[in-house]
Amino acid sequence: MLDEPARIVVELPDGSKREVPRGITPLEVAQQIGPRLARDAVAARWNGQIVDLNRPLEEDGRLEILTFADEAGREVYRHSTAHLMAQAVKRLWPEAQLAVGPPLEDGFFYDIETPRPLSTDDLEAIEKEMARIVAEDLPIRRRPVSRQEALDLFRARGERYKIEIIEAIPEDEPLTVYEQGEFVDLCRGPHLPSTGRIKAFKLTGVAGAYWKGDETGPMLTRIYGTSFPSAKELEEHLERLEEAKRRDHRKLGPELDLFHFEEIAPGYAFWHPKGATVYGLLERFSRELQARYGYQEVRTPEILKVDLWHRSGHWEHYRENMFLIEREGAQFGVKPMNCPGHCLIYRSRIRSYRDLPLRLAEYGRLARFERSGTLHGLLRVRGFEQDDAHLFVREDQIEEEIGRVLELVDAIYGTFDMRYEIKLATRPDKFMGEPALWERAEAALARALEAAGRQYSLAPGDGAFYGPKLDFYVIDSLGRKWQTATVQLDFQMPIRFDLTYVDASGQEQRPVMIHRAIMGSLERFIGILIEHYAGAFPVWLAPVQVRVLPVSDRHHDYARRVEERLRAEGLRVEVDARDEKLGYKIRQAQVEKVPYMLVVGDREAQEGTVAVRSRDRGDLGSQPLEAFARQVAAAVAERRGNPA
Repeated sequence: MLDEPARIVVELPDGSKREVPRGITPLEVAQQIGPRLARDAVAARWNGQIVDLNRPLEEDGRLEILTFADEAGREVYRHSTAHLMAQAVKRLWPEAQLAVGPPLEDGFFYDIETPRPLSTDDLEAIEKEMARIVAEDLPIRRRPVSRQEALDLFRARGERYKIEIIEAIPEDEPLTVYEQGEFVDLCRGPHLPSTGRIKAFKLTGVAGAYWKGDETGPMLTRIYGTSFPSAKELEEHLERLEEAKRRDHRKLGPELDLFHFEEIAPGYAFWHPKGATVYGLLERFSRELQARYGYQEVRTPEILKVDLWHRSGHWEHYRENMFLIEREGAQFGVKPMNCPGHCLIYRSRIRSYRDLPLRLAEYGRLARFERSGTLHGLLRVRGFEQDDAHLFVREDQIEEEIGRVLELVDAIYGTFDMRYEIKLATRPDKFMGEPALWERAEAALARALEAAGRQYSLAPGDGAFYGPKLDFYVIDSLGRKWQTATVQLDFQMPIRFDLTYVDASGQEQRPVMIHRAIMGSLERFIGILIEHYAGAFPVWLAPVQVRVLPVSDRHHDYARRVEERLRAEGLRVEVDARDEKLGYKIRQAQVEKVPYMLVVGDREAQEGTVAVRSRDRGDLGSQPLEAFARQVAAAVAERRGNPA
């Protein structure tokens, strides 16, 4: 009698357990659970690791079948689509050289050196070849290879970028390739089981990209795309992309006369009066809130000797992102962040435990060297300002202070009707200090979130070099996520700067430092707000809140009296006294996204009223001037949306 085949126990996410044959694949387990799950499956999480659906399971463990609904599942789906695209490019241009092709949040790209620069005109041909490969339903197979096998394989195929990647990988790190038909790529995976699993895709653009982001290196063609499990989902996504193009802050900013950029100052915005108004309103908003929470505002130098940056650790970990200056035999750095300067303010006098928490805020200018290829309107700049603060606290005050910061986050994002998600980013590969201190810091952040009842996910290895952090991702009106606020817990800098306080028994103790910015870079935050509101700011934030439109020349005097009355309420008002038709003036105000247009003619002048037209709701009829002024002023004071 033959022995029974070896069995293993698989635990599913609902806690149930299945005894299955050793060597079974996640796809086969999904088929046992149900045909719909097997159809929708894209990968699996096995004992915490994302694996292919056809990977044999050899020991007991916990299994989760991933679908496109899971973030990790979407990454696998789109990474496989990136390979599909690369295979199509290689079929069309066999001499093309493959570089890298990662998934993105909403799609993927692949950097490829092509025999001639590709353009959007080439995308249709690539898509057609991709469709042919999908129809072939080629199995996608993972194959472990030795370092020498990998080098020999890609040398034979003439893939010099792959060879360079292999040579940079540590010798003890295992290597794998993925094969689909004639196509082979160096990749850790995982991937879909076959090309036929990819149901709907679209190539969305091409751009130039330097190899490894180095301006001195070769220029490659970066092809962007996206993919979905159904044509309907793809169509809805493409519609969102079109709406995002209409909302692009790089387009709307100049159109609304907020800012512009010049090649003479790459990465720095030129703020026009209207844009500077929005900038100042956000600063004032932040200042008012922080004052209520006990913050004290400070100012520190913008240029400091590099000795400071050596001491803080930025020289070792951040030097490539700094602007450096040499004068009179000394080297200086333009500050990329405020924390070292705030440490010097703390250290300038003896501190008592009664002084803590000490909350120092600063709105100073910062400068970071971002490579020219990464600059992106207001979203990625070199010169910016943060609503920055550093809190010096006792260790027993950490949870309470983090809780107060979370209240500030709610107050600010709630004002803009933005939901957010939190990620706890833990110790990176390159870090300062002892691992034990990092573990204490990570545990303290987790306790603070749990005490505040906040849900969060982990981002392993994404912490700052000096401490773990909370990253906040706001969700805009199109459902897109933007990383904005950050809260970092730092045991290291107080050690490096020898910061102390005197406790109740007269002994010196070490404080802990909380770095936090809520809006973050004001430049970036304004860019996000422009796209969130499609340029139609709520009335409190609009650079021009009301435009008065006299029907004819004889109504100019009354229009000026209306303007004077509204200005007395602190409102930002303009009178359009041009010799143009009323309809043209209304359309112009709509294009400029002015919240309110007040039409004034004979009747309004006689009755002391205004004919109100809302940017968002159209004609609101005639209203007494006094009532309108008080109503809008109240909404502005409370930073509410536009009143009815």
